[in-house]
Amino acid sequence: MFSVSRQAAYLVRTVSRSRYLPARATPTRSIPSASRRWATSVTPHSTASDPAEAEAVRCLEQGTSKLEEGDVQAAKELYKRSAEIKKNASSLFNLGVTHYHLKEYDDAIAAWKESIALQPASADAHTNLASAYIISPVPRPDLALHHLEVASSLSPEDPEIAFNHAAVLEATGRLEDALEKYKLSKEFGVERAAVHIRNVSAKILGKKMKQAEGAPETHEDKSA
Repeated sequence: MFSVSRQAAYLVRTVSRSRYLPARATPTRSIPSASRRWATSVTPHSTASDPAEAEAVRCLEQGTSKLEEGDVQAAKELYKRSAEIKKNASSLFNLGVTHYHLKEYDDAIAAWKESIALQPASADAHTNLASAYIISPVPRPDLALHHLEVASSLSPEDPEIAFNHAAVLEATGRLEDALEKYKLSKEFGVERAAVHIRNVSAKILGKKMKQAEGAPETHEDKSA
């Protein structure tokens, strides 16, 4: 049965405050046990002269406040309202986060797919979508790997994405590829990747030893 240990992988990045937004927004990371990325606006072209867009921004920012307070359900309703008023990548991304934390994985997947359709270059959205595919009742590691590969191509030096990618590769038996990603993750700052580097290296060695033990006799063996 496919599974990725919670200890092995980062799961999800919370709401966005940067990739989809004006340059004034301050980018920060967000995943469980890490820092946060909060959304504060809708698009780089938001203007107060558009009442609908202003209302969408208001709902988005209120949703973020509710999420910071720990009221995920209220945040979800506000993000949903924001997206209904003015569909945008930020509201959909944040809506996906609330669905994810409420274990509404199909809804999280749908929201993040919509967000990606509007903002294809969001590495965070691809990373979160991969997490939802992994943790869903019926995991889709193939789709998770696809989105992690996209995220890795968008942010090749992001240590968290590399770590997630490694964890899924390890869980699917692609040990050599996993080792490469764990090493990359450690190189860029995820110190606990060192443990997984040792573990995966041991698995690779064990696999090679088993293959050697089960290998047919060579001509040299027979003539010895």
